[in-house]
Amino acid sequence: MNPILTTLPASDPAMILRFRDRQFAAELIATALMHLDLFSWLAEHDGADDAAICREFDLHARPVDVLMTLCRASGLVTTDAQAANHLTASGREHLVKGSPWYLGPYYAPIRETPAVQGFLRVLRTGKPANWQAKTDAKDWHTSMLDPEFARSFTELMNCRGLVFGQHLARALTPHLIGKTRLLDVGGGSGIYTSTMVAAHAHLRGTVLEQAPVDALVKQEIAKHGLSDRVDVFSGDMFAVEWPAADVVLLSNVLHDWDEPEARQLVAKAAAALASGGLLVVHDAFIADDKHGPMPAAEYSALLMHITQGKCYSAAEYGAMMRDCGLVPGAYQATVSDRGFMTAVKA
Repeated sequence: MNPILTTLPASDPAMILRFRDRQFAAELIATALMHLDLFSWLAEHDGADDAAICREFDLHARPVDVLMTLCRASGLVTTDAQAANHLTASGREHLVKGSPWYLGPYYAPIRETPAVQGFLRVLRTGKPANWQAKTDAKDWHTSMLDPEFARSFTELMNCRGLVFGQHLARALTPHLIGKTRLLDVGGGSGIYTSTMVAAHAHLRGTVLEQAPVDALVKQEIAKHGLSDRVDVFSGDMFAVEWPAADVVLLSNVLHDWDEPEARQLVAKAAAALASGGLLVVHDAFIADDKHGPMPAAEYSALLMHITQGKCYSAAEYGAMMRDCGLVPGAYQATVSDRGFMTAVKA
């Protein structure tokens, strides 16, 4: 077994990852400011909720949820217990036209950038923009069917998963007593399965991935010397029946999908588990009140741009779990603005 799977760095790479995760956050604010003039409208419609914003501007609920979460995390908007949105002093003074301190012109140079135009399309259509604002008309979901793109993206996820996976494996130790079979759905390179079985000798793992990623998983598992403990189940996670398992891991998977699809995946996880089985959702989490935290709100903007998803809160995941006969546990932070929550099948 490759010893790197059980070797942690001495430092937390959170700040380095945040630079990348916040890549498009400024462009999302610019979209609201320069194309929608959202903040001037909120000044005239104090107390409007997210649904009212969707109706006024003919926008979709998922991207508006991401936009407003970023605005709350940034201290531009606050939302009360009745879901009414109110501009803060910062939002009113600096983002409302007519204010002597209006900063709209500062954002004008990025008004027509590909990222801003992509956000505008996402807000209006609910569909993801092109991967990294490229001009080849392919979103992330479509691009993943291309072998070369799948390889490069899997490497991208693999490099951070080495750290994330080890912290997750250690934090899950008390939850894994008596569990022997792990199913890692949409497991990418298999790095999370690899770190889990490396940390827990009693575990065997299965990575569920579709072509062409499934072939990459087999290569990575072999590279780590774990082919005798980890196998690969090939197929579309939405279309195939999942293998039975004691533990189902959804790591950085649900955030790629809108709520109906996320609920479908949680339901399939519940079906794969016997009574007492464990679901683990590992991700970046939005706070239940959707006022932050800032790193997750910025990362959610990136996800909203390139996928059909966003970052969810523990409350949102908990509702999905309970609807499928699962009993959710509390959120637990791990490293680099990530964490997990578990749910047990009743």
